[in-house]
Amino acid sequence: MSELLTIADRVVAQARPGEQVEAFVSRGGETEVRVYQGEVEHVVSAQSEGIGIRVIRDGRTGFAYAGALTDDAVADVLAAARENVGFGEPDEWAGLAEPDGVPVTEQVLWSDELAAVAADDKIDLAMQLERLTAACDPRVRVDEANYADAYGEAAVVTTTGIRQHGRENGCYVSVSTLADDGDETQSGFGFSVGRHTGELDLERAAREAAERATRLLGATKPTSRRLTVVLDPFVTAQFLGIISSTLNGESVVKGRSIFRDRLGEAVAAPTFTLVDDPTDARAYTATDVDGDGLAARRNVLVDGGVLQRFVHSSYSARRAGTASTGNALRGGFRGTPGVGCHALQLQPGTRSQAELVAGVDDGVLIQSVSGIHSGVNPISGDFSTGAAGLLISGGELGGPVREFTIASTLQRMLLDVVEVGGDVEWLPMRAAGVSLVIRDVTMSGS
Repeated sequence: MSELLTIADRVVAQARPGEQVEAFVSRGGETEVRVYQGEVEHVVSAQSEGIGIRVIRDGRTGFAYAGALTDDAVADVLAAARENVGFGEPDEWAGLAEPDGVPVTEQVLWSDELAAVAADDKIDLAMQLERLTAACDPRVRVDEANYADAYGEAAVVTTTGIRQHGRENGCYVSVSTLADDGDETQSGFGFSVGRHTGELDLERAAREAAERATRLLGATKPTSRRLTVVLDPFVTAQFLGIISSTLNGESVVKGRSIFRDRLGEAVAAPTFTLVDDPTDARAYTATDVDGDGLAARRNVLVDGGVLQRFVHSSYSARRAGTASTGNALRGGFRGTPGVGCHALQLQPGTRSQAELVAGVDDGVLIQSVSGIHSGVNPISGDFSTGAAGLLISGGELGGPVREFTIASTLQRMLLDVVEVGGDVEWLPMRAAGVSLVIRDVTMSGS
C-alpha cells in the first residue's frame, strides 16, 4: 500500500460524528535546465510534499495544510482545519464528492525510464537542442534552450467513500530564438513533449524555432480588412484555453459565461467538435482522477457545433443541479479543488496546414498572438488580440506581417470555423494544438 494512502486513511479514520473529512496527500518534484552558448546557465531541482485537510460540518468548511508529513504535522493540520470550520460561512452546497460509479480509465502515466534519467543527461538534451537550433540557419541566435520534467504522486481519501492514489511524470524541451537581418530582429520558439526523453523530438523543436523567427524577418504592417485566418496549432491551443473558460461550470452558475443558457444549441460550425479527454495519455495533462478523487473521463463539450455540456466539479455540479463531469482541478495540497478542463482537443480533420493554406484566397497565417487573455472578454465574447504571421494570397504564403490585431467575437469565430486541420501537436498545456481556419475576421493594421 502507498505510504500516502496510509497517511490519508489515518486522518479520515479520526472523523467525528457529523463531520465530512477529506485528506489530500501528495509529493512531487521538478527539474529545470537552461543553457546558453554551450554553458549551463540554470539548473534547479525542487521537491515538495505535504497534506491538505478539509473538514465540513453544518455547511461550513475548514481547511488547513502543511508542507510536511510527520505525525505531528498531520495532527496539527487536522486540528487547524477543525478550528477553521468555526470561521467559515454557511454554504448550502458545501460537501465532499461521493463515488459516482464511473471506473478509472487505466493509463500509462508513469515512466520508470524518465525517473532514471541522470542530471547530466538532462543537461545534455538542452545542449543538443541549442546546437541543433543554431545549425538551422546562420541568421538564428539561440536565446535559451531548456529541458524540464516533473513528477507527482497523490492520494485522496474521504469519509464519503473516495479512496484514490496515482502517480505520473512527463518532460519537455523548449527553445527560444532570435533571427537577425541587418537592423531587424525577430523571435521564435519550438518545443517537444513526452512521457520520457525518448519521445522528445529535438530536431523538430529546433527546426520550428528557427523557422518561426526567420519567417518574420522583413515583416510589415498589413492593410486593414476582413479576411480568413489560419491559426497555427500553438495559437489554436491558446484560443481553446479562452473557450474553456466559457464552458466552466463555476462560471456558468455565476452568470459569467456567454453560453450560460445555450445547452443543446448550435454554438459553432458543424466542423467543430471539442472534447476534454484526460484519458488520452498523449496529452501532457492526462490524468486518471480529478481533484475530487473521481475518475477522470472523456467529455464531449461541443459535438458537431452543438453545445453538449459544461465541465463540473462535485461542488459546481451541486450548485447547478447536475452531476460532476470529473473536472475538479487541484493545484496541490495547499488548496481546495476548483473546476476546469483537463486536456482539451479538437476532433482533427485530415489535411495538413499547407493544404489548408492552399484553399485560402485572401488571408493570414497567424503564428503568434500577444495579450490574448487580456484581449478577450469571456462574458461578452469580444475578441481582440495582437498578432504576427504570414499573408496568404491565392493559396500561397506571402510576406510576413506584424503589429496588427485580429478581432471578432468568440461567438462569431466559432460559427465561422471553416476547417480543422489534421496536424495535431501535443503541448505542455491543457490543450492540444491543431491548425484552424476561421473566415471573416477583422485584421486591423495600417
